[in-house]
Amino acid sequence: MDAPLLITILGPTATGKTALAAEVAYRLGGEIISADSRQVFRGMDIGTGKDLDDYHLHGTTVPHHLIDICEPGEEYSAYRFQRDFTAAFNDIVSRHRQPLLCGGTGLYLDAVLRAYQLSDAPIDPDYRHTLEPYSDEELTARLAALVKLHNHTDTETRERLVRALEIQEYAQRHPEAYTPLPPMQHRIFGLQLPREEVVKRIEIRLRRRMEEGMTGEVQRLLDQGVSPERLMRYGLEYRHVTRHLLGECTQEELFRDLFTDIRRFAKRQMTWFRRMERHRVEIQWIDGTLPTDAKADLITGGSLGTL
Repeated sequence: MDAPLLITILGPTATGKTALAAEVAYRLGGEIISADSRQVFRGMDIGTGKDLDDYHLHGTTVPHHLIDICEPGEEYSAYRFQRDFTAAFNDIVSRHRQPLLCGGTGLYLDAVLRAYQLSDAPIDPDYRHTLEPYSDEELTARLAALVKLHNHTDTETRERLVRALEIQEYAQRHPEAYTPLPPMQHRIFGLQLPREEVVKRIEIRLRRRMEEGMTGEVQRLLDQGVSPERLMRYGLEYRHVTRHLLGECTQEELFRDLFTDIRRFAKRQMTWFRRMERHRVEIQWIDGTLPTDAKADLITGGSLGTL
């Protein structure tokens, strides 16, 4: 029997991935698995752009997974995503539904599409003590000798660097800790827009989020006990809005700096996707300016018509 098919829809921020994935899932009797590193957190709705209304169409709700599964402030990793993806994928396939992976977090997408060998590891104080004499540069080199540095955030702080090395060296000693992904076939579609159109959409969406109360959302998270340091580690909206609430920047500076950073983020996303292609991930690019129905026709037509 052939391995089940996973349809993936990816693209940079503000390109309409969720709406397209929902339409395709509706047509194919499918369910969506989110590949977004921040939408896993409850209460982080506006800043992460969950766009939950996109899942409601044609009088029904398209089932979706890996959204609102963690408390804000909790740690979530590529390893946990890969594990949670596998559980959702197996569940969807067992019910003879079509799984779709949708998102823009390159690391999470890549972890599935190129089947990273990730493993978890317990906190080991004795092991960590052996790392204390080494500089960050030495530990980074040691980590790079074990695994390609897929995510620069692994080396952003000493804490993250030590944890990444702890995981990788544990995996070397305990290969049984790695659980392989289930067999699957892939069809991967990417949404591509002219740079100026992406920038325009980013600005429109950012203004809408500000009007919808993004600042209030971050304040509520702070009031719930999520530390400013933790929120700022979530990047982009949460970093800049937290800085604003701490009095470190004005409202005007908040919008200006956040707008700039989201544009840079969208560019980095495309860089990541191009790197995936260089690693033989075949992405079929679709004109993102087409109407949603036309884009869905391109995905569900042809060989997918028999699903």
